[in-house]
Amino acid sequence: MGLGKVYLVGAGPGDPDLLTIKARDLIAAAGCVVYDHLVNPEILRHATPGAELIYAGKRRGKCAMRQETINALLVTKATEHDVVVRLKGGDPFIFGRGGEEALALVSAGVPWEVVPGVSAGAAVAAYAGIPITHRGMCSSVAFVTGHEDPVKTESDVDWGRLARGVDTLVIFMGVSVAPRIAEQLMAHGLGGETPAAVIRWGTYEHQQCHVAALAELAHLIESRAIAAPAIIVVGEVVRLREKLNWFDPAAGYAKVFSTKGRRIKESSLAPSTL
Repeated sequence: MGLGKVYLVGAGPGDPDLLTIKARDLIAAAGCVVYDHLVNPEILRHATPGAELIYAGKRRGKCAMRQETINALLVTKATEHDVVVRLKGGDPFIFGRGGEEALALVSAGVPWEVVPGVSAGAAVAAYAGIPITHRGMCSSVAFVTGHEDPVKTESDVDWGRLARGVDTLVIFMGVSVAPRIAEQLMAHGLGGETPAAVIRWGTYEHQQCHVAALAELAHLIESRAIAAPAIIVVGEVVRLREKLNWFDPAAGYAKVFSTKGRRIKESSLAPSTL
């Protein structure tokens, strides 16, 4: 058997309705799906009953597989299946380590393709009623990681440049280091009164959104025991949430839509914890 093709597929931020049509069709065609922790289990139901499903999730303090093992696994599975889907939360090329996996496939001579997904950086903010750009208020936005390579001795993030030159900051994986991030931003000139939002389980029915001034961000996270997965949004656009909060599970929001004459309510299943 020749080499199959590996597809690096974005599963979106959580709401299964945000899955792209191409992603859905590839999952249905795959002989093997290697999926991450933040992939909604509802999405895996698109796989055929005989497909091989392999959990390769990473959480803080817990790791089902090391990245090097995942890279090697994708190469191996390409020798066993015509279609292999590497399914990642959000978008594979936005803090998803998709580039590393793509380089490993190139090195091994394995055919591959990337299928972009709806990034949590934009979708989670939108579901919280926060437009990350807004005319007259915000003309620039930056996606930043709060979780860098632990072997580095210094951060590659230029917090001073971000504090002075970007209107909206969307911070991935930053909850555990929020005190340091807030301290760095304020030390470089961003006002402590700047609004910040912490959005947990964004786009799910159990989504939570908490808002505070940047100076109070660390206290907010500690006092409410906010943990990952969460996105932090910092900037004046956060003030718009008060008027634009359209998706509020706490207020009884429940999306109901019609498909082929059936009434279907979106699932509230949380991602797998295998």
